[in-house]
Amino acid sequence: MKKKSHPLLGIHSLLLMIFIYVPILLIVVYSFNNTRLSGDWKGFTFDWYISLFKDRHVMEALANSLTVAVISTIVATLLGTLAALSLRNLGKRFKGGMNGLMYLPVIIPDIIMGLSLLVLFNQMHIPLGKATVIIAHITFSMSYVYVVVTARLAGMGRQLEEAASDLGASRWQTFRHVTLPQISPGIISGALIAFTMSLDDFMVSFFVAGPSSTTLPIYIYGQVKRGISPEINALCTLLILVSVTLILLAQFFLNRGKGQKKHKMLPI
Repeated sequence: MKKKSHPLLGIHSLLLMIFIYVPILLIVVYSFNNTRLSGDWKGFTFDWYISLFKDRHVMEALANSLTVAVISTIVATLLGTLAALSLRNLGKRFKGGMNGLMYLPVIIPDIIMGLSLLVLFNQMHIPLGKATVIIAHITFSMSYVYVVVTARLAGMGRQLEEAASDLGASRWQTFRHVTLPQISPGIISGALIAFTMSLDDFMVSFFVAGPSSTTLPIYIYGQVKRGISPEINALCTLLILVSVTLILLAQFFLNRGKGQKKHKMLPI
């Protein structure tokens, strides 16, 4: 017999959802407000979204964010996937320690990571700019890819790979036709998460960005210090929409990977 949950748990969950999502909903609603006065609804308009794309500074920040996100995602996905595949074959004695090191960028506070990278760049006399932001984003994004791909590898098992080897397949053939198709949903999901984290990152970017490498979150922070404007609400709404879409896509690929039960035969 299924045990019923206590009504207070449902109320608690509802209040939690209200506390989390009502502020976000207010940003979205007031991004369409036909006035610059916050809290005073004067009608519906798309003017603030149109003005965003006419703002040179917003377009520069967008270009910087996309450049950093695309490059860091490609590199982080490659390094994170290779790390997951390499550490898979380590013995238990060393695997636990290496796993801890790979998980560390996910666990430690962003402010510590940003400060530590700033100190590193200063010690190495590397000027702050777009390159330092990309390196910093690769540093923490790689861990997210590693976590997702490692989980996918753990759920896959080794039976198919061992069967392919028994049938005479080389290591490359086994990887190409067995391992890679099985972990590809995890790789895609990890890449989408890495892209989202890079696009939304503020704290680490704030420490390592130079004068000409302002990203969208840093631009929003600079504008908010002067007051919350409808353009900022519109820009935040677009970032929310993109982030939610990417996370839903990542979850879709993860679920799709878990649901795959039929495997193609190895062409040897």
